[in-house]
Amino acid sequence: MQALDFIFSAMSWLDALAVLLFFICVTAATWVIERDGTAQPSLARLMARHRQRWMELMAQREVRIMDSTLLSIQHRGAAFFASAVMIAIGGVAAVIGSTDRLLDLAQDLTADGVAQDRSVWEVKLLFLFAVLVVGFLKFVWAHRLFGYCAILIGATPLEPGAERDRIVHQAGRFNLLAGRSFNRGLRLVYFALASMAWLLGADAFIIATLCMSAMLYRREFMSETRRAVMEDSAEP
Repeated sequence: MQALDFIFSAMSWLDALAVLLFFICVTAATWVIERDGTAQPSLARLMARHRQRWMELMAQREVRIMDSTLLSIQHRGAAFFASAVMIAIGGVAAVIGSTDRLLDLAQDLTADGVAQDRSVWEVKLLFLFAVLVVGFLKFVWAHRLFGYCAILIGATPLEPGAERDRIVHQAGRFNLLAGRSFNRGLRLVYFALASMAWLLGADAFIIATLCMSAMLYRREFMSETRRAVMEDSAEP
């Protein structure tokens, strides 16, 4: 209760509105991008179907070095972003521990030039810290799932049959879940960048969140990359 009182005492109604909008945009982006069975699937959904097709073709190859290499690239990508976010988490934690030195900077960054209380600064940094931690956990889970997928690739038998079909389905499912967790981590990194605008004020936070949401929508539904995938896709 004391923590909640501390947070609410440090936030204005505009700050609360900005945080609420942030959570709405994060949730809406996840739902819109990941929903299936629509006439206009997102780029992430289109590539997810290629992941399943990849596992089906993998089972037909006697030599699976290429599949292992491709999966290793994704495995290293998840590890890279997990490490990068961990460094960012450490940086934010260090800043939280030295808020007294940054109060003057906060005064210069705010639009009205009014000095912010230490509690206000700490709440904003703790919010950024929490978003980065969740993103880090997404990358770590994706890293683990890619490893499980590699094990299933190694366990896929060469002979056609029910056993191979079952393992191929499991490998495809793990690949899909790993890719989904990785993409969610990336989206949280995007929104973490937007949440940094809160240091400039609640109005800047709102604008940054809306701009980031619009950018994600454009990349998933209106980008050249998606059009390139749709050119040879069976999707309507």
